Amino acid sequence: MRLFVAVTPPAGALSGLDAAVAAARAGRGRRDLRWTAREDWHITLAFLGNVPGPVAERLASRLEQAAARHRPFSLALSGAGAFPAAARARVLWSGLDGDRSALAALAASVTAAATGAGAAPPGTGRQFSPHLTLAYARTTADVRDLVTTLSPHAGPAWPVDHVQLVESHPGQRPRYTTVAAWPLNGDTLNR
Repeated sequence: MRLFVAVTPPAGALSGLDAAVAAARAGRGRRDLRWTAREDWHITLAFLGNVPGPVAERLASRLEQAAARHRPFSLALSGAGAFPAAARARVLWSGLDGDRSALAALAASVTAAATGAGAAPPGTGRQFSPHLTLAYARTTADVRDLVTTLSPHAGPAWPVDHVQLVESHPGQRPRYTTVAAWPLNGDTLNR
């Protein structure tokens, strides 16, 4: 199973960003970017890669415990940027406002839980850079115009009250399936 742990903004938090992205996408076209679909938008806490079944079973209980140690907090989608830089981007993203320190602490707990279960994230040791991916460049692309257009976006705050374990089904357009979800400071919510 190819897995990651994420936080997903609710539909109301995505509406304004979706409208801004639709206008930007219409002006830019599809020639150099592969835009992500709204239903796939999420904030990755830890990408785990391919996880064998027995490790995935241990992972669930550890993620539940990690989530229970955190209280809900607020985030909002805000601004835009690109990795590694807007002039030579591989990824165009929306940023986040709100309690980013609580998000970073949650990501650290999720990473520790994954490592303890034997599913160490391949990016362990890299600085956590929370974002919501809007588009991938087919090769490097100059997206300074899109960053300028999308940077003024400031969406409504929403409560982050659970984490999700998500399976990625690779393909030309990846599909994501939520395997399980756990509330922050509460009981397990299985699908």
